[in-house]
Amino acid sequence: MGESKLFSAGRALSIAEVPQWDVVTDVAVVGFGAAGSCAAIEARYAGAQVDIFEVASAAGGSASLSGGEVYVGGGGGTSVQREHGFVDETEDLYRYLLMSGGPAADQERVRLYADHAASHFEWLGAQGVPFKGTYLPGKWIEPTTDDTLIWSGNEKAWPFSEHAKPAPRGHTVEFKGWGGGKLFMEKLSERAIQLGATAHYETRAICLITDQHGAVKGVLVRKAGEYLYVQANKGVILCAGGFITNRAMVERYAPQAMVCEQFVTGGNDDGAGIRMGISVGATTLNMHEFFATLPFFPPESLIKGIFINERGQRFINEDTYHGRVAHYVLRQPNGRVWLLVDNEIFGRPLIQQDITIAAVGETWEEVEAELGLEKGALVDTVATFNRYAAEGQDPYFHKDKEWLRPLLTPPFAALSYCQGDIEGHAFTLGGLATKPTGQVLNADGQSIPGLYAAGRTACGLPRWGEGYSSGMSLGDSTFFGRQAGRHAALESED
Repeated sequence: MGESKLFSAGRALSIAEVPQWDVVTDVAVVGFGAAGSCAAIEARYAGAQVDIFEVASAAGGSASLSGGEVYVGGGGGTSVQREHGFVDETEDLYRYLLMSGGPAADQERVRLYADHAASHFEWLGAQGVPFKGTYLPGKWIEPTTDDTLIWSGNEKAWPFSEHAKPAPRGHTVEFKGWGGGKLFMEKLSERAIQLGATAHYETRAICLITDQHGAVKGVLVRKAGEYLYVQANKGVILCAGGFITNRAMVERYAPQAMVCEQFVTGGNDDGAGIRMGISVGATTLNMHEFFATLPFFPPESLIKGIFINERGQRFINEDTYHGRVAHYVLRQPNGRVWLLVDNEIFGRPLIQQDITIAAVGETWEEVEAELGLEKGALVDTVATFNRYAAEGQDPYFHKDKEWLRPLLTPPFAALSYCQGDIEGHAFTLGGLATKPTGQVLNADGQSIPGLYAAGRTACGLPRWGEGYSSGMSLGDSTFFGRQAGRHAALESED
């Protein structure tokens, strides 16, 4: 990571080793992405002096490469949901988010977010983030229009739909084409600067500085080859992203993510923020968890196909969120998976148009033989699926009627989602354990004085790859970045 041998993110610096304070501030924010921007904004609203230290030459972080979606709702619906006739009660959002968090979901964090998500959407608009207010029906990985409201997760898919009334909750920045996160971040970072936060670009945070009691008192940074000692009288907020670009950390904590060829990152998600937290006694959560996707649509007609493994068996309802599908695909025996389609729904995935067509046949028997599967395995699976689909049913995997149709029109094909033939995309979900206020916790569950974290440096709302929905990262980072900024700014200096 280019750090001096004398200093490391994995070792905190004692305040006794500080020769002088080169920068004195109230709140030091490490990272100028979604979480860092919102932490700075709220800290400035609370009257604190804020300095932001960003390793890149501009603000944005990984959020600037996103689709610019925030996952919000509740309170009967956001203004946009209500305008288009969708009622979204807080308890439905709460139950959905609790399911999405998986076995380690944080009820307190989910409760706070569900109760305030709708007002958070209005807050983002007040900071200058533009939302057109229109609704885009259909199923999208990322909209290319400038519409606002989309179905961005598992809302209408089993088992989520059985526990929470479905509603579209993806709220996307007004931007045409892919990559609306750039505009989203331009507005938030501009707002932080307008409010008086000081940004230090091309400045790498090296390690934390602690006193004799273990309280965090500042951070050592490096700019233009010079080390600067930063005193943070009220707190340091780590918003430095996850660790997907740190191969050693991924191999150690989330080795299954290595099968994905594309890492979703702004390039600086090297785990430095997490390592700095660990260096002062912080504990981590869900470090093995990661987001993954194998974008098999659009065209959305492919959702009407069925995934099978090398045993010829289905294993997932294909209408669920593409990231959930990906996790099921990645853990199939020997990494061998195919998407079966007929001529009526055939298409090449927009994001991987050179996908391998593993088999083509006029009958499913021919496809089965070409794939080298046990005789009758694939044929029986398709026959069972077709029989129920004709009746609008899917008793084994509960695919919604909207996406059910028998695969009857030849020629038939098998698109390869075998490992080696696919281009998976991944980022990490594990991070430092925090309170909803952003206060970082040690192994005993106690707050580490002066230290906060938000965004992917912390383990937030999105903490289970199988439950992720598009917009959760931006929703989590912006909302809990705000909590960390406000709480740090209101802390006393002692």
